[in-house]
Amino acid sequence: MALTATRLLDNYIDGEWTPAGAATDVLDVTNPATGEALARVPLSGGADLDAAVRAARNALPEWRAVSAIARARKLFELRERLVARQEELARSVTTEMGKTLVDARAEVARMIEMVEAACAIPTTMQGRVLEDVSRNIDAETVRQPVGVCAAIVPFNFPAMVPFWFLPFAIACGNTFVLKPSEQVPLTQHLAFEELDALGLPPGVVNLVNGGREVVEGILDHPGIDAVSFVGSAPVARIVYERAAKAGKRVQALGGAKNHMVVMPDAVIDKTVEGIIGSAFGAAGQRCMAGSVVVTVGDAHEQLIPPLVEASRALRVGDGLEESSDVGPVISCAARDRVRDWISRGEASGARVVLDGRGASADPNGSYVGPTILDDVRPEMDIAKEEVFGPVLCVIRAPTLDEAIGVVNRSRFGNGTSIFTESGASVRRYRHEVQAGMVGVNIGVAAPVAFFPFSGWKDSFLGDLHAHGTDAVDFYTRKKTVTSRWFSSGQGSGTYFVER
Repeated sequence: MALTATRLLDNYIDGEWTPAGAATDVLDVTNPATGEALARVPLSGGADLDAAVRAARNALPEWRAVSAIARARKLFELRERLVARQEELARSVTTEMGKTLVDARAEVARMIEMVEAACAIPTTMQGRVLEDVSRNIDAETVRQPVGVCAAIVPFNFPAMVPFWFLPFAIACGNTFVLKPSEQVPLTQHLAFEELDALGLPPGVVNLVNGGREVVEGILDHPGIDAVSFVGSAPVARIVYERAAKAGKRVQALGGAKNHMVVMPDAVIDKTVEGIIGSAFGAAGQRCMAGSVVVTVGDAHEQLIPPLVEASRALRVGDGLEESSDVGPVISCAARDRVRDWISRGEASGARVVLDGRGASADPNGSYVGPTILDDVRPEMDIAKEEVFGPVLCVIRAPTLDEAIGVVNRSRFGNGTSIFTESGASVRRYRHEVQAGMVGVNIGVAAPVAFFPFSGWKDSFLGDLHAHGTDAVDFYTRKKTVTSRWFSSGQGSGTYFVER
């Protein structure tokens, strides 16, 4: 699909690229590195969403009747198609979102990994059988699709996050409606070109561009059975409560304030590498970004000088340039917000030991350089709230006990890491810390596709997490069948558990 700055993007509904008939407004899709307009995206209306939901509902019986093995084979084909366009997808991510090509390539690789995990559906969707629960009576539990599923996804992972949901949902026999972020719709248009080429029954997958009207429509639409959301914590709560009130199955992934604890015995050079990748990768715009370092005891004096030196050496620039280490944030509005957070942290008593407020690789771009604030106290707003930019706070703690206390007082519980060579410290930390994903000498503890993305506290609302085995549980309903056959010739039996 060729894109120009004047091209108005279509929706994908019922197996066809379809103009947004009810669009009341359009937005420019811009390259945050240069400010260049890439295309225009429509803010579709309720009628567009309703058309997508009706298409998905109509496709459900035919798609559910396709065998699990045949559905998996479609995903194997999708995997190959995405691999063939891997570099193109990565460049699309960088162009519309801003992250470096290194980060974008890793994201697309994880997108493909999600499809690979969903290919295992003939195994992961299996039920359970127990023969002779009573005399001549058998019981079995089978999994069946939930119905029409929808996802509302954020700007920071244009390729990967939609695929936390889509391949698992359709593998389980559901049909699907995606609302990509209106800030970064182009990468999913490339993905849907490949989905279109699979020859799926029309309506199995649908894409509706839009803003708030489409989001609210998804939450309320009686034709949608399950909703997945990734975004900020306040919006995640609204999504969870409103969709659940409408009787839908919901998983809502919210914000984070992830802590990295550094012990005195940490291997400093490797720890510095891990912290920099976590705090400044994707310009800090990740829900798994490590945004707070808690140094324990003497670790502060060992860590901070090399950390500041290595962070200062990072090159800020257009992510399409292979030499860039840190790209722009998503927009000029985001740039100004992040800069304001740094100023607020400084005003509250934090010491700015590396200042990225003046970084500017292009006057039209939205750049903030790596920033480190030392002498941060846990009660400061900048230590508690999600900044979503390349800003790292440093808090000192005299003991591991107090470091764990700092982490656990956060209202968020997405991910955390500890850097140490002590097995005893690791055992204690992983046992006591209140976060759903834990890294040991790993800066970004995001799990691979076969494990769930298991945030806690205000970082997640729901019972079943994204991808892994939780995805199969979320996208299926269990049905238990108890059966007896009188013609079996083995006696009548009775329906009770024998003692």
